Amino acid sequence: MISFIGEYESTIDAKGRFLFPSGFKKQLPGEDNTTFVINRGFEKCLTLYPLQSWKPIFKELSQLNDFDPKVREFRRYFLNGATQVDLDNAGRLLLPQNLMEHASLEKDIVLVSALNKIEIWDKIKYQQFFDSFSPDSFSKLANEVMNKPNDNLFNGRQN
Repeated sequence: MISFIGEYESTIDAKGRFLFPSGFKKQLPGEDNTTFVINRGFEKCLTLYPLQSWKPIFKELSQLNDFDPKVREFRRYFLNGATQVDLDNAGRLLLPQNLMEHASLEKDIVLVSALNKIEIWDKIKYQQFFDSFSPDSFSKLANEVMNKPNDNLFNGRQN
């Protein structure tokens, strides 16, 4: 299973390419680590999935009930813009123009680990996101999300 850790800054060139951080590249398993699927994120960012992470998601999406209108709606929105991209010989990825526009990416970007995928944010929007979130708000969110009855890791209980 792929898992990323880290946060890296990069710059988009005039052709819409950016250098994929070597810190993330080192975390990719195996030799087939140059193909990704890039898509809209849930927030105003992009999500970059290594192909290994994308395949199980796509498989699950393909097994959902086509007769359910909510399934069709979700698929349309989730898959809208999903594009396969490959690292070039210089270690760069080309961002599709429509996805750059969606996330308001122009020049300076931040690539952030998101477990088995990477989020790509406009640097200023990423800073604004954290500037608007207080330590108290984060503490309350952490308590709400992580303090579940079956979560033994964060509530002090061990199996």
